[in-house]
Amino acid sequence: MDEGRHAARYRVLQVAAELLEEGGSEAVSTRAVATAAGITAPTLYRMFGDKDGLLAELAAYGFELYLAEKHEALSRSEDPVADLHKGWDLHVDFGLRHPEFYVLMYGTARPGRKPPAADEAHALLVSLLDRAAVDGRLRVPVDEATRVVHAATTGATLALIGEEAPRRELSTSTRLRDTIIGSLTTDPPVATGVDLASRALALDAALTVEAGAASPLRDTERALLRDWLRRLAE
Repeated sequence: MDEGRHAARYRVLQVAAELLEEGGSEAVSTRAVATAAGITAPTLYRMFGDKDGLLAELAAYGFELYLAEKHEALSRSEDPVADLHKGWDLHVDFGLRHPEFYVLMYGTARPGRKPPAADEAHALLVSLLDRAAVDGRLRVPVDEATRVVHAATTGATLALIGEEAPRRELSTSTRLRDTIIGSLTTDPPVATGVDLASRALALDAALTVEAGAASPLRDTERALLRDWLRRLAE
């Protein structure tokens, strides 16, 4: 796609984003978007196919906005668990400031239809949990912790979006955040007091993080070692 067509497509997405935030997905009709963008309906169809195609592009656009905000606000600290708390709060805050986008991004998800930016958002969460595991701060494997945190943050945000703003209790998210992250993580280990499960999970996470690096272990040996480590962590 040449630069001019890309710019035109992006301008249409910006127009559609404004309609979405003002009136929800029902306001994002192909006719309304074409009129607001100053283009013909056939041109819009050539760009996005149909309304479902346009909404899918809008969801991807929303994830890009989300990632831009989160990368700017989530500076890496020395405490990975504190960063998990902050990441949770940033996620919920984005959803409450952009409810229509959030519902489109997370409330209409279908298997196998995630935009690349959604995978990047998922990878950001995984990286936070990887750091916690490498530091011996995680009680469960990274993949399990990722599923739990993703489900909890999404559920909390959608629940708060469904409440009227004057009656919305943000303490609900805070309490759930502390409960969930507290159940998945441990306090900072002291030099002589790291338990066996935490050590096993830390080594398992290190093997994941360094999977692309040179290793004296064969793939089968690495898989066997990771199986043993996960058994030790149970």
